[in-house]
Amino acid sequence: MATTVIGLDIGTTHARAVELQQGRGAPTVLRYAEAPLPLGAVQDGEVTEPEGVVQALRSMWATAKFSHRDVVLGVGNQRVLVRNLDLPWMPMPQLRASLPYQVQDTLPVAVEDALLDFYPTSEHQAQTGRTVQGLLVAATRDTVQSNVSAAESAGLRPLMVDLNGFALARAQMLGELSTRIVALVDIGARITNIVVTHRGVPRLVRTLPTGGQHITDAVASELRISVHEAEAIKRQVGVGYAVGADLQAAAEVVNHVTQNLVESIRNTIVYYASNNPGAAAEVVILTGGGSYLNGLGQYLASASRLTVSLADLFTGITVAKTAHLEPLHGIESTLAVPLGLAMAVAA
Repeated sequence: MATTVIGLDIGTTHARAVELQQGRGAPTVLRYAEAPLPLGAVQDGEVTEPEGVVQALRSMWATAKFSHRDVVLGVGNQRVLVRNLDLPWMPMPQLRASLPYQVQDTLPVAVEDALLDFYPTSEHQAQTGRTVQGLLVAATRDTVQSNVSAAESAGLRPLMVDLNGFALARAQMLGELSTRIVALVDIGARITNIVVTHRGVPRLVRTLPTGGQHITDAVASELRISVHEAEAIKRQVGVGYAVGADLQAAAEVVNHVTQNLVESIRNTIVYYASNNPGAAAEVVILTGGGSYLNGLGQYLASASRLTVSLADLFTGITVAKTAHLEPLHGIESTLAVPLGLAMAVAA
């Protein structure tokens, strides 16, 4: 019997929600809604001024007519630790229950202040016996609770909290990418998530504290103009294009900040390749609002020496007439995280 799940992504500048139906065929997007968030209401992936976020969520549910209020929430910033971990094999419920004892001496925070999960990726036979390899996910409780509390205050019911990086991978593994080694790069306003998947399985997740808004802010500061004006100029000059003398200062700022971001992305891809000989990323797929900066994809392709393209999220899913995806026109890849969050349960 078909079920519907709503994935909710509370980003820096917008909240976005997708209602997904999973039946016998391809998943179907039934409804979509987004709402702008007040400046500063969400910082580094955490709700810091809940009133504006709560109002935005209530507005989304009122206008989109979602069929229920149960949601899967995303989390992902530099306060969420994701690292490779080998553990003695045991049934997953027991393994997850044992995590506090297994990792208490390796976390940068007290284990009682952390929420822990484990994502298995493979098994092998070690000298000590059967071993599970996977990714440990550790988030401080207050990092998660701020977003959960905002959702609850808006009358929503969070069913579970999922890592944005896992959602990003899930949303793009319905097509041929599931057979390849792929670097998924989601460039948001303040945060960039990088996930390397090997035949559909996440093998590395890294969060960078930089996004498209940092470029805009740098232009605004250099030219002493408003953020709104700086955003327009950033889009006008792009990355690596020749500009007139009147835009030269802005272009230099955009190029400088973008170069730092691209180098961090490239270094992450190189790091993965060096730790996985013979299994380097074959292609880079971009998502997120920041990925639409003109010239960014070409710049990253040159730096990484890989093919770089924007995600096609509509391979393997259908879209109902009730979805109303008009707000996504031209920025369709911003659907990736909320879509993947809904797939956490619907799949």
